[in-house]
Amino acid sequence: MNGNISFFGESFPLEMHKVRIVQKLNLEPIEERLSAIKKAGNNTFLLKNENIFLDMLSDSGVNAMSDNQLAAMMQSDDSYAGSKSFTKLENTARRIFGKEFILPAHQGRAAENILARMFVKPGDIVPMNYHFTTTKAHIVINGGSVAELYLKEAMNLNSANPFKGNMDTEALKNLLEKEKGKVPFVRMEAGTNLIGGQPWSLQNLREVKAICAEHDVPLVLDASLLADNLYFIKTREEAEKNKSIEDITMEISDLSDIIYFSARKLGCVRGGLMLTSDTKFLEQMQELVPLFEGFLTYGGMSIREIEAMAVGLDETMDFDMIKHGPEFIEFMVQELVRRKIPVVTPAGGLGCHLNAREFIPHVKQTEYPAGTLAAAVFIAGSVRGMERGTLSEERDKDGNEHLAEVELLRLALPRRVFTMSQIKYAVDRIHWLFENRNLIGGLKWLFEPKILRFFNGKLEANSDWQEKLAAKFRADFGDSL
Repeated sequence: MNGNISFFGESFPLEMHKVRIVQKLNLEPIEERLSAIKKAGNNTFLLKNENIFLDMLSDSGVNAMSDNQLAAMMQSDDSYAGSKSFTKLENTARRIFGKEFILPAHQGRAAENILARMFVKPGDIVPMNYHFTTTKAHIVINGGSVAELYLKEAMNLNSANPFKGNMDTEALKNLLEKEKGKVPFVRMEAGTNLIGGQPWSLQNLREVKAICAEHDVPLVLDASLLADNLYFIKTREEAEKNKSIEDITMEISDLSDIIYFSARKLGCVRGGLMLTSDTKFLEQMQELVPLFEGFLTYGGMSIREIEAMAVGLDETMDFDMIKHGPEFIEFMVQELVRRKIPVVTPAGGLGCHLNAREFIPHVKQTEYPAGTLAAAVFIAGSVRGMERGTLSEERDKDGNEHLAEVELLRLALPRRVFTMSQIKYAVDRIHWLFENRNLIGGLKWLFEPKILRFFNGKLEANSDWQEKLAAKFRADFGDSL
């Protein structure tokens, strides 16, 4: 059941856990929020946590751990090589995914580095249902390029399609036939991060695998957001509704030649894994793990994280655990829809995604509407989100701006972190901002890195719009924060 309907008619999701450890938050006055975002160069990555009330930047490494995970960390076998803790993780991963070989990495992008070095050579093309920033960067650095084979429906931000993360299988067939010998692998991302955390169906994965097998090309799965995708398969895909989460996971794994993921998302700890049953792939990856990560039984992770990951993967098979994020996101999305605020629908995984181009249509893409909206939401509510638009792209070799297909502000909802009152607070401040959206201007660069510029670049407002927005907030709210 999605949520709970009370006697008085309000529908809301129930937390299937209780909170036993708390961390104090700070909500600063509007004037201090304005000062903080300016000091951060209007880059929410560069804000200090002490200035933030609700941190919705990411779900990576900030999900709440369970009591069992914390307990497991206290019984770790802290050995450089051959740790019993890694054997425990290895056995858990084998049971859940059915893959024979398990290799650790310190996080998901470390696995991407290894796979790109292993597979990609100059001139290669990697098809995927949608790119992720670090994935694309690793492929490009190694001389390859990315081909995004998404459905036309994926760019319809207000679609009712339940699986906008599906790959266009006809386009995949055509690409593999046309570029024979230039495709080292096909990548599917569970929950397309950059277009609203939209999932793919199990049937689509089956079709993708069949095409890959026909052309003898391996299928690589980025399973970082697998928990959300599992939820959507079970709740939205009619043919899979009576299957257990364990059975769906095993079939997904059977269809994938290599699985990798960031455990900062899947498993709720800091680390990553690569899994395969192919000896040839194992031998290639084994050569690179000690070079870039560490020995094969720790791979850059602490042994305590390894113990917690084993528990976290098991907990991911619990439907009560994996439904929390998607149901809270659905609630937030529907509250915004009710207020006619432009947001990506249907609600996906990872977080709520505001459609910046519709929220502030007067801000041109060259003025970075998603980045602008991120700064404005922080000023309005001390809520930190992440720009997922043109700022997250990179210029071409001639220095021309590559305009993103969508301009989204992602408000991530880490698992088991926020309360319902905090979600309602965020909705309220976004609603106020939408009512005053005409005050919002754009941004321009102060410092622009060449690679992954959204992480540490700095920008400034192109007018005094931020001061005007803060003044309107103070006039409307008085002494309130």
